[in-house]
Order: sequence, then C-alpha cells, then structure tokens
Amino acid sequence: MLIQVQPSHLTDAHLSLHSAKPSSLHQNLLPSEFMTERPLITTEQDLTALNHTEKADCGKEILLYGDTEKIVIGVVLSILTLFTIAGNALVIISVCIVKKLRQPSNYLVVSLAAADLSVAVAVMPFVIITDLVGGEWLFGKVFCNVFIAMDVMCCTASIMTLCVISVDRYLGITRPLTYPARQNGKLMAKMVFIVWLLSASITLPPLFGWAKNVNVERVCLISQDFGYTVYSTAVAFYIPMTVMLVMYQRIFVAAKISAEKHKFVNIPRLYEQEGIYCLEEKLPPKKISKRNKAVEEFATLSKLIRQDRKNISIFKREQKAARTLGIIVGAFTFCWLPFFLLSTARPFICGIMCSCMPLRLERTLLWLGYTNSLINPLIYAFFNRDLRTTFWNLLRCKYTNINRRLSAASMHEALKVTERHEGIL
Repeated sequence: MLIQVQPSHLTDAHLSLHSAKPSSLHQNLLPSEFMTERPLITTEQDLTALNHTEKADCGKEILLYGDTEKIVIGVVLSILTLFTIAGNALVIISVCIVKKLRQPSNYLVVSLAAADLSVAVAVMPFVIITDLVGGEWLFGKVFCNVFIAMDVMCCTASIMTLCVISVDRYLGITRPLTYPARQNGKLMAKMVFIVWLLSASITLPPLFGWAKNVNVERVCLISQDFGYTVYSTAVAFYIPMTVMLVMYQRIFVAAKISAEKHKFVNIPRLYEQEGIYCLEEKLPPKKISKRNKAVEEFATLSKLIRQDRKNISIFKREQKAARTLGIIVGAFTFCWLPFFLLSTARPFICGIMCSCMPLRLERTLLWLGYTNSLINPLIYAFFNRDLRTTFWNLLRCKYTNINRRLSAASMHEALKVTERHEGIL
C-alpha cells in the first residue's frame, strides 16, 4: 500500500535557495547549468545522497478533503470495517459452538474468517486514519514495517485459503471416497498451517534486508524491488488465482458431464389401492397374471427410482459446488485483480524509489481488495443453510439449544426430501 507525504520539507529548502546571495547561487548552479543528464556519481556517499534526495521527492501528492468529504469517507470505511469484523467473527463463533459445523472441512473456512478478521482489526483502522489525513503516514518508521507485514500476511493468507478451499471442493466432488482430508482433522490442520507459513514467507524478506520497504519521512510503501514485486505478487495472487480458475473449470465440466450422464426416467404416477400398488391404468381384477407382471414392473421401477435418487443427489451436489465456487472466484477476481495489476506494474513504470500512480486510484483499488474480506462470509452464509441458520439465531441472541434446533431442521429437511421422492409412487 502507498502513503503519500506533503512536501513541507522541500519548501524550506526552496526558500533558503531563493534567499541565498546571487553570487553564491551562481557558483552553486554553474557546474550543472547546462547539463542534460544527472551528474556523474563517483563515490558511495554520492549515491546515498542521491537516494535520499529521490526518497525526499517521493510522494508529493496529497489528498486534501473538505470536512464533508472526511465525514463521508470515515463513515463509509468504518461501516465496511465493522461489518467485516462482525461477519467473520460470526463465522468463527458459529463453527466453535455448533457441533454440526465442527468438521474438518470447515477448518479452512475458519482459517479464511480468521485472516479476513485480522485484516479488519489490524490493518483497516490504520488505513482509514491515513486516508482521512490525505495519505500521510503518521505512525512512525518502525510501525510502518510491522503494518506492511501484517497487511501482506493477512491478505495473502485470505487469498491462499480461498485457493485451498477450491482444491478441497474439487477433490471432495470428484473423489468422494478416496479423498481423506475432509475426514482427517490433522491433515486439514496441516494444510491451514502451510497456508499461513507460506503467507508469512512473503512478509519476511523486507524485514531481513532482501528488499527494504520505502520508509522515509511520512512515506510508508512496500518494497518496490523488481524481483520481490514479481515474487510477492505471483505467490500472493497470480498463482492462487490460476489454481482457482482451473478448479472452477474442472468442477463446471464435471457438473456438465453429470447433467448429460444422469438421464432421469419419467415414471408414471402410482397409487395404492386395496393394499396393492398398481399403475395408473387399472388392471382387471381377474387378470392376476397381468397384475403380478405389473408388480414386477413396479419393483424394477423402484430400483430405477433409487438409482435416479442417487444420481439426483450427486448432480445437485456438483451443481451447487460449481455455483458456489464460481461466485467465490468471481468476487475474488473482481476485488483483487485491479490492485495487483497496478502493484505489479508500479515499479516498472515509476522505479523502485516511490510511486507515481494517482493516489486516489491506489486508495480506491486497495479498498476494493479489502472488500473481499467482507464478501467471503456473506457468500458462505448464503450457500450454507446451517451457517445461515446459526447466524440468524446469534443475531437474535438465541444462543441456547442451537444444536437441537439445527438437528430438528435437518431432520425436517430430510423428511421433506423423502416425501418428495415418495410422491412419485
């Protein structure tokens, strides 16, 4: 992220320059008056002085808001932050207190909620304050490195968890019998640990000297080193996005093949008369042999119904997985792709010392990326009936007997499905 600085220190230098004597001024400017290129740097001290000069020139743009604009921006961003905290906290609380949700497949959902909650608690408040003062970093050089590390690690953990969830959903659909991670809590916990460890690996290089963050005056900017920019954006975004798109495409193809493969049989409606099931066309009571034949046909149809019921269940599960993952991938790409495109191009366009991108554009794309942390719990709550029911009960402060109500709701739903299938008979 970028924090711009007001060039107040440059004003003093300019004033002192104009107040200097003409002769001394002429002497100082004479060597470089007609130069078209930068002066030759002969010593390491000259290089250091030049770097400091370029850093001092970094971030000249400042966003000056009126009182009304500050109120609107503060209210909107604060509401976004509070809703992000509430939504992700509800996900974590729901999985912790509801037995039905405490299953290994939801460990990744909790990890995603924890990453998004960390973004809302540890990152968003400081960005709000920075935006309200026009883009200046007010919290010192030391905390700048800590802030960038938290920002990068939490956002990367959120993105990579979405990637692992897409792989988990794909394997759960295509290999329901041979994929053990959904039933193995230890293996799923290791996957969560690897996600956070890989996310932390992106934050460590600037802290240990490989690619130092730009941290001069009131500028707080993640390292613009070319190699580090390519590495961090690839690991944090481009590789996870590619994996998610591939998983979505494969699940979509599997659902399409399933729709063509599962041809459901049109079965005539059956009625029960005098304890014997017969077809809609009534058989004469004297033709017992035909009645027995009808009973045999009914037994065959019953087998077809059971097989079709299984096919319908598989088909609906694949369709739901494809629809859910499609919305997740779409929301993720819409929120983060513009920001990472700008972040990747910035050092190649502006150089490694600072940013030349419009500050308003950078702040808008940054907050668009943060919005993904709010969207994630809404998507899972919308497509998960148990999670949605738990949310509703918690919001109405009905904490007691949540597990019993969910079990009763599940039994009621199962009975409705059974009656719907038996209605064919």
